[in-house]
Amino acid sequence: MSQPWYVYLLRCADNSLYCGVTTDLNRRVIEHNQSPTRGAKYTRVRRPVELVYSETHASKSLACQREYAIKQLSKSKKEALVKDQQKNTLV
Repeated sequence: MSQPWYVYLLRCADNSLYCGVTTDLNRRVIEHNQSPTRGAKYTRVRRPVELVYSETHASKSLACQREYAIKQLSKSKKEALVKDQQKNTLV
């Protein structure tokens, strides 16, 4: 079986949310926070960032489709995803 793909949301220092896909969440968050070239241009000027939401998908294609769907959501609906996941994590 191939490695899972993750769709994630980062909370930036300015309270905005950034959505992306990766196969390694820990590495990607470190890149967003520390790398001068590997992190997204958007997050480079909004550091530090914090991982606030993630979900797993079986393929890159599915993860990218979900990333696109999340990016189409309003900020309040993205915040609801974050809140719902945090609520489920605490249970």
